[in-house]
Amino acid sequence: MPLVSLRQVLDEAAKGGYGVGAFNVNNMEQIQAIMEAARETKSPVIIQASRGARAYSQDRFLYHLMLAATELYPEIPTVLHLDHGNSPETCLSAIEMGFTSVMMDGSLLPDGKTPSSFEYNVEATRKVVEAAHAKGVTVEGEIGCLGGIEDGHGAGLDGLSHLTDPAQAVDFVKATGLDALAIAIGTSHGAYKFSSKPTGETLKMERLIDIHKRLPGVHLVMHGSSSVPQDLQDIINKYGGKLKPTWGVPVEEIQLGIKNGVRKINVDTDSRLAITGAIRKVFFEKPEEFDPRSYLKPAREAMKKVVALRMTQFGQAGHANDYKPLSLETMANSYAAQPVAV
Repeated sequence: MPLVSLRQVLDEAAKGGYGVGAFNVNNMEQIQAIMEAARETKSPVIIQASRGARAYSQDRFLYHLMLAATELYPEIPTVLHLDHGNSPETCLSAIEMGFTSVMMDGSLLPDGKTPSSFEYNVEATRKVVEAAHAKGVTVEGEIGCLGGIEDGHGAGLDGLSHLTDPAQAVDFVKATGLDALAIAIGTSHGAYKFSSKPTGETLKMERLIDIHKRLPGVHLVMHGSSSVPQDLQDIINKYGGKLKPTWGVPVEEIQLGIKNGVRKINVDTDSRLAITGAIRKVFFEKPEEFDPRSYLKPAREAMKKVVALRMTQFGQAGHANDYKPLSLETMANSYAAQPVAV
């Protein structure tokens, strides 16, 4: 099965009333962990790479690893998504390479740090939509800015600094014709999202619900949605780590979002915690170990477990074989039949 369109995966998720986890990768082991979790749970999957990941792994390595994943796991609908493209040029390079979905994050300027204007965001996102849809590629945009910084991307603010304005979200969707909308409701990039368990003061779920009511047919995206489980933190600290106390986004809040239009849920930190804890454990218990396979195998297994759990919690488990994937050419023809209004 070739790489598939994010739009189709999210459309099917909307029909089924479930969410689909989007898991970040940097290397082969992470891709293997996600694909094994998808097979175990019979889940469609979104694998995403940030600009930092593309630079780290190099584009051609990353792309061919993804092709290998589709060959080895032909029964799994698999999307390759660009996470937080900082400019139209970044998104277009990903499309050229073979990504089946891109995020144009015009909420920030190309430096990936400075909040932009609404007008800039519309112009940049629409430019990407026009180019991507011509090739059947999906586009995610963002209105409002997330807090925190990850992979060199983010305003570095707290999660409440630039929340999404519901009325502006409606205008943004109409002006750009995008496929999925990332919204800012108080979440942040990185491990240190909240200094205590988030409440209604720190996670604005009512704003998400309001946006869904105004845009019932739009696929919403929750970024910065790792749950940062205490047990994963404990493993790291038990074996020599020094993580400060932190809280992530409770799974029950994500599930509330899924009931209100959230179809894509971004998870990165949880995977990083699982991998790091497993590696630290091997090094602590077997300080003589030097074979990378001896610590990367348990690291891969630890990530697989947390990804499989999220797939089950998000409701995507069991839906891998619900539909026949459409080609990007078919998707392009569909977009051409319904051009974006000016």
